[in-house]
Amino acid sequence: MVLNCAIIDDEPLALSLLESYVNKTPFLKLIGKYSSAMQAMKELPINETDLLFLDIQMPELNGLEFSQMIDPHTRIVFTTAFGQYAIDGYRVNALDYLLKPISYVDFLQAANKAVQWFELVHKPEEKESIYVKSDYKLIQIELKKILYIEGLKDYIKIYLEDSVKPILSLMSMKSMEELLPSSHFMRVHRSFIVQKEKIRIIDRGRIVFDKTYIPISDSYKQAFQLFLDERS
Repeated sequence: MVLNCAIIDDEPLALSLLESYVNKTPFLKLIGKYSSAMQAMKELPINETDLLFLDIQMPELNGLEFSQMIDPHTRIVFTTAFGQYAIDGYRVNALDYLLKPISYVDFLQAANKAVQWFELVHKPEEKESIYVKSDYKLIQIELKKILYIEGLKDYIKIYLEDSVKPILSLMSMKSMEELLPSSHFMRVHRSFIVQKEKIRIIDRGRIVFDKTYIPISDSYKQAFQLFLDERS
């Protein structure tokens, strides 16, 4: 799925940065960039815009005001340097909220969230892949090939069944968990997410993948036992 997106920001540097982020994200297509909400009102192709990266603080017409004028089909990601706008952003049903200066990692997570939302709306079947940033590149990962994910301090390791080395990505376990369909993946520990259908061996309360033993923490044992009961 490719989303048509537009950017509105009265700061030239911010506008340029977001444009560069969109251009290097394979599933986003830039259809417009505007230096004010007033300009966007005249030129933005409303019916074609899936995702809008919208600055809040702008002269004449601010982002919160403009967000109430656009097509409800368009999903909004607010961008601002002021954190106090977050609550107002969610009141107008914003998809996400990015605080400046915006890193590409944060941008990509918001973009992934947008794709996930549109896939849920337009396609009843679950998505087959996700994109993650690794070593300055975007890598497409087929969900069916994931064995498990290990969380480190600021990174995650994604272990695939056809790869010796895991994929290392700068993102949180929470963000990764939100990207994965719960029908196929489950958290079993603060540091581990596993794909349910890939579980073959359980040894003394631990999931075994080759030579790796994954513990099941107390807070997840009940949910894991329910999963096992459903398959027995």
